[in-house]
Amino acid sequence: MIDWLARPRTIRRLWRLFIAVLAVTVIAQLLVEVHPQFALEGIFAFNAVYGFVACAALILIAKAIGVLLKRPDSYYRD
Repeated sequence: MIDWLARPRTIRRLWRLFIAVLAVTVIAQLLVEVHPQFALEGIFAFNAVYGFVACAALILIAKAIGVLLKRPDSYYRD
C-alpha cells in the first residue's frame, strides 16, 4: 500500500520538495520584516538553522534513550 514511498524516484522527489520548501522559507525572510525578540533571532536564516539543530538534537536524544532502554532479545522468554 505504501510501496511508492520506497521507490528511489519518489525519495528523490521528496528530497527536492523538502529542499525547495526550505529555500522558499529562507528566501521569504528577505521579503518579510523581522521583529526579533532577542538579538540572535535577527540573524538571517536563524529559524531554519534553529529548526535543524532542534530536530538533530531530538534524534540524538531519542537514540540515547533507546540505548538506555534497550533490552536483550531474550528478555521476555522463560
